Amino acid sequence: MKRNRTLSLLFHTAFMLFLLAPLLIVIVVSFTDKGFISYPSDGLSLRWYQAVLEEPRITQSFWLSLKLATFASTIAVCLAVPAALALTRFRFPGRDAVSAFLMSPLMIPNVVLGVSFLRFFNIAGLSGSVFWLTMTHVIFIFPYSLRLVLASATGMDREVEMAARSLGAGKRHVYGRIILPLILPGLTGGWLLSFIQSFDELTMTVFVATPGTTTLPVWMYNHIAQTIDPLITSVSAILIIATVIMMIIMDRLVGLDKVLIGKG
Repeated sequence: MKRNRTLSLLFHTAFMLFLLAPLLIVIVVSFTDKGFISYPSDGLSLRWYQAVLEEPRITQSFWLSLKLATFASTIAVCLAVPAALALTRFRFPGRDAVSAFLMSPLMIPNVVLGVSFLRFFNIAGLSGSVFWLTMTHVIFIFPYSLRLVLASATGMDREVEMAARSLGAGKRHVYGRIILPLILPGLTGGWLLSFIQSFDELTMTVFVATPGTTTLPVWMYNHIAQTIDPLITSVSAILIIATVIMMIIMDRLVGLDKVLIGKG
């Protein structure tokens, strides 16, 4: 029994190292002092992190991605709240179909979404707009917000709401002081997960982005197509570390079990 436990521990350790090795190598390579990607390196340097700050296209695309992800995730969460409450509180014909429709972006490949949006924007003459780029991200990340809000709304104690109503609280008071605090973990986790998905999204965005609406992942993709230097590894290292920090925050606020398996 003890031998099996040791083998299991060794297997899981090797498996985790196999998954994390590419990320760790990217981070290590980002500290190279050479003008090209090399590993191992003769010395360590922060020159490529300094180059990130000195490259205006990186900062511009970063701020665009940050604003895009912030607005898109906020809109998605605001739409997810009434949808989740309606799906958990009411039983109506077609409820399962509505739920499947709202979750359908998860089942459609990002390439298909990107081509579809590109075709639609070209026909409607809407390409090049930050607003419509934001709307595409809202559609893409909405299921992530809805899933976590649904988990919180499903596990919400309705007796607290009923007690507030019996004591004379109005609908707005109950909604703002009772319902929202009870589903706050789902709101926070849904917003963080949606933010990460929107900020890192490339496959769909590369079809609908224009030179004036180039996000950071799209800039990185275009940069790799032209040249490969340690600059891209330093940007990747920053994104990896930022994503890990946000995942830790999400785990502390709502729990990764709700994010990964929807456990209420």
